[in-house]
Amino acid sequence: MSNYTTYEERMEIEMCLFNGLSFSETAKEVKKDRSTISREVRKHSVIEKTGYNATGYNACSHREGCTKVHVCSGNCTRQSCKYCKTCSSCNDNCPDFEEQICINRFKPPYVCNGCAERNRCTLEKTLYIAAKAQKQAEAEISDSRKGVLISEEELTRLNTLVTPLILQGQSVHQIYCNKADSLMCSERTLYSYIDQGFFDARNIDLPRKVRYRPRRKQQEFKVDKGCYVGRNYTDFQSYLAKHPDCHVVQMDTVIGTVGGKVLLTIHFADTSFMIAFLREANTSQSVIDVFDFLYKKLGRALFERLFPVILTDRGSEFSNPSMLEYEPEGIRRTNIFFCDPGAPYQKGAIEVNHELIRRILPKGRSFNDLTQEDVDRMMCHINSYRRAKLNNKTPFEAFDFYFGNKLFELLHYVPIDPDCVILTQKLLKR
Repeated sequence: MSNYTTYEERMEIEMCLFNGLSFSETAKEVKKDRSTISREVRKHSVIEKTGYNATGYNACSHREGCTKVHVCSGNCTRQSCKYCKTCSSCNDNCPDFEEQICINRFKPPYVCNGCAERNRCTLEKTLYIAAKAQKQAEAEISDSRKGVLISEEELTRLNTLVTPLILQGQSVHQIYCNKADSLMCSERTLYSYIDQGFFDARNIDLPRKVRYRPRRKQQEFKVDKGCYVGRNYTDFQSYLAKHPDCHVVQMDTVIGTVGGKVLLTIHFADTSFMIAFLREANTSQSVIDVFDFLYKKLGRALFERLFPVILTDRGSEFSNPSMLEYEPEGIRRTNIFFCDPGAPYQKGAIEVNHELIRRILPKGRSFNDLTQEDVDRMMCHINSYRRAKLNNKTPFEAFDFYFGNKLFELLHYVPIDPDCVILTQKLLKR
């Protein structure tokens, strides 16, 4: 019997959400596990920018009393609009635009299907629609069965890394032992790519070609679960109980397109201050390189003061925690802990702050054209955005109060004037 969610089950999920049922109640109706329903809704929900009746989409926090006209500077395509707030281009062109986001979208059930205000709301909405969810699921299943499970950019990166070493006479085993943190795939996978002609190197270039009988395809890269021993979330809570004055830094990855450049984000939860680093690929070695760079740039004393404890998820790029915890000479510089599987809420502060990054770099947008200077400029604007949780202070101000401004100087982070803060895609447009 198939474990896939059927179209009929998706229609039933949609109806339950419309009626305001919780995930637990919906799971009983559909006869599936609660976590299955939660993943289905979060994975296959869609974003819609719609208004109601004759009122179009408008997510500006000033929209109610706004009387602005001619925001488009004479290039308006809707001359019939009395006020610019009724035009669909208002949010993109108004210099005073401040986006309002409904916080209910970030709490279960994460969608607006059953919201009582849905028919009177002009904000961005998250909706679960059975027909669209079915099409997404079918496309994912189809794509997963086409060709090799790797992007062209990732294949090119592996080819550039592996082929020159093979042509120097090195074996695949030798290459894998030396470059495991950069390859992020198994040794068997490298042999398969060579055998199928995906690399410039061929079987004839191998000193000795070992042939295997066809085997069942396994996971591309397996994380050694031994790295979580003594570093799970329970250990993290125990550590904080023994060191109550210790502040926590959260770490995560923001992905553009699969196989392309990615961001490593480091978030100081107490001050909402975040720094980000552009990486060529989502590998363990690239994370290690960032830590070595920070340790060398900041010096031992400042690094240990800023990064006493780091909490992250169980992504494969963080699968070598000992290399992050210890500097090259073997001195401990930090303590790494991992969230429980499927529990991103345990580092919720960084997840919420990623919403600001996604305003500037939406999901699906490639990072390949970005430079570290672009990322630094983006983070300066984000860290200059005032937060209610900080008593309307900016993360720059809060971080400076607790830790000083030495980090700003070393990373070339500069506060942005409040009237010049931009949190839209216009910030990084060429």
